[in-house]
Amino acid sequence: MNHFLSDRINNMATSATLAMAAKTRELKAQGRDIIGLSLGEPDFNVPDFIKEAAIEAIHDNYSSYSPVDGYADLKQAITEKFKRDNNLTYSSNQIVVSTGAKQSLANVALVMINPGDEVILPAPYWVSYSDIVKIAEGVPVEVPTSIDTDFKMTPSQLEAAITPKTKMLWFSSPCNPSGSVYSREELEALAVVLRKHPNIFVVSDEIYEHINFTTSGHVSIAEIDGMYERTITVNGVSKAFAMTGWRIGYIGAPEWIAKACTKMQGQITSGANSIAQRATIAAVKAPVSSIKFMIDEFHKRRDLVLELLGEIEGFKLNVPEGAFYVFPNIEYFFGKTLRGRLINTAADFSMYLLEEANVATVTGEAFGNDNCIRISYAASEVELREAMKRIKESLS
Repeated sequence: MNHFLSDRINNMATSATLAMAAKTRELKAQGRDIIGLSLGEPDFNVPDFIKEAAIEAIHDNYSSYSPVDGYADLKQAITEKFKRDNNLTYSSNQIVVSTGAKQSLANVALVMINPGDEVILPAPYWVSYSDIVKIAEGVPVEVPTSIDTDFKMTPSQLEAAITPKTKMLWFSSPCNPSGSVYSREELEALAVVLRKHPNIFVVSDEIYEHINFTTSGHVSIAEIDGMYERTITVNGVSKAFAMTGWRIGYIGAPEWIAKACTKMQGQITSGANSIAQRATIAAVKAPVSSIKFMIDEFHKRRDLVLELLGEIEGFKLNVPEGAFYVFPNIEYFFGKTLRGRLINTAADFSMYLLEEANVATVTGEAFGNDNCIRISYAASEVELREAMKRIKESLS
């Protein structure tokens, strides 16, 4: 019956991360003991002070439609967070609160991209970037990077990718799926190129900003000279505060872009969940020290996974400096037969690990890199040790 559906939906890829999560649930329901390392979802509970704010909002009867762009006091709290954490000065009129950072990204695409506009995506990139651009009738332009450069795009690569049709650059730092973090010096070098092209806008996805293991800390490209007026900074509370199901994301942007996003959102979902918004006020007002225990635990887990994967022949590793993923190159296994299965692609390898090791990962092909897989370490140490043991045994 697909011929009755729109070309838009027929041509759209299914989210690989969500598809693998669904497959994992299906196998678990059949009684299989699957360790899921495919989803980017913290395994911590939401901090109690955030839960208490939500309960208070329920008792205070925050049950009516919320303003399309978010409650005024939440937007004010977000402006204060941007100033405190990112040295960025936004007014409340420059903030739009949405149903998750994914909707924030979709809003920006729909209000900025015209048919045929090109959007540069340093690869690997988050799984949904490409299809969100395509929904807006834009053209994704992938810029391949490799593990040897920590999956970071160089200024010369950026310059080479720019054409008269280039409208935007989208990237994340810390990056999903690679965990790479752009330093201030690296962002300044990219800005040198972008300043030559004043009609190119930047989407800076900073949802993992606090899960950062560098000594220098997080840097927003909007801080860099000449970039503030052309950058849309995207963030939210899913990752750092373990609030994935609460579905709150937001942008800080030039006011004319924020107004356009509000207009778009008003015709699609209207305002985000009222109770989740009230809880988000508590989250963004909290000092980063309130979630440091999670960041420290992710850091320990990263080191553990790198140590254990390093003991397995065939995994080429770098040291990701943020988020909660490792993105090993697994080209070593291409062309090899494992337990009767010929491995030609990263998708073959990821499916092999699921079916033979009972460990769910995600193929790098979903992120624009054919030679890697993504492993999430947002799981307990016990699960991670067992998962690495199973992988090692299945490949021995």
